[in-house]
Amino acid sequence: MPTYEYECSKCRKTFEIFQSMKDDALTTCPKDKCRQKTWGKGKVKRLLSGGAGLIFKGSGFYITDYRSEGYKAAAKKDSSSPSPKSDAKPAPKSPGKSDA
Repeated sequence: MPTYEYECSKCRKTFEIFQSMKDDALTTCPKDKCRQKTWGKGKVKRLLSGGAGLIFKGSGFYITDYRSEGYKAAAKKDSSSPSPKSDAKPAPKSPGKSDA
């Protein structure tokens, strides 16, 4: 259910209420939300609000989940080796390039 924000013209309090989209808008300040000691029954006006942001639940919504398999393998290899070795072999040359 959506959240609607209202402001009372009498007590000047703003409040939020969960309402169905099919429900009519409030016309008077609800007794439990009223700021005055005695319920003022002030007219309320529905305010424009920014609404809520999207909430993604579950996995699959992170940028790292869409990395290529090569990137994932290199990251796994880097995280599994405790420290780089000094006698490591040089990287193989690419087949399309020459030393000249």
